[in-house]
Amino acid sequence: MTKLLLSLHVLAAILAVGPVAVAASMFPPFARKLFANTGEPAGQNTAQSTGQNTGQGTGEPEAQPSGGPTAALLLHRICRVYAVLGVAVPVFGLATGSQLGVLGDAWLVTSMVLTVLAAALLGAVILPRQARLLGAAGIGLDEGESAPRVPDPRAAAARLAMATGAFNLLWAVVVVLMIVRPGSTTGA
Repeated sequence: MTKLLLSLHVLAAILAVGPVAVAASMFPPFARKLFANTGEPAGQNTAQSTGQNTGQGTGEPEAQPSGGPTAALLLHRICRVYAVLGVAVPVFGLATGSQLGVLGDAWLVTSMVLTVLAAALLGAVILPRQARLLGAAGIGLDEGESAPRVPDPRAAAARLAMATGAFNLLWAVVVVLMIVRPGSTTGA
């Protein structure tokens, strides 16, 4: 049973936390692109506003700007969905720790505290800041909802990148603690 729980814990970490870490890290550069050089939301159809051929009337597909609003929205959705799925990681981790009888070990307690900090950072800082930047660009707003004011979107994206880096660093430390298990008597 322990091997099954450990396998589920590791799989959940790879399949749930991994996508959040990657998507959250990719979001800030895409958010900066949304506001181009002006700090104002970039046009929804960049090709038309720059006079490029969009393929309209030629039977060709319309040109899509790389890293446009769709990409930023998709990255945010990945973060939101996989954050919820990521709850399985500590659930299986606690079950595995219980089976191994190591719930009181310092390395596991430290890992649990860092996991709670990472989850809090994701839920209280990263996801809301992503949503705010998207809203400021006019993306993902409900009908009649006004766009939030973000005085300096590029600086906000930089701060978001820093928070995302801290989130990823917390997970990296947790992974190292799970592998090294300092002071553990269960082997390593």
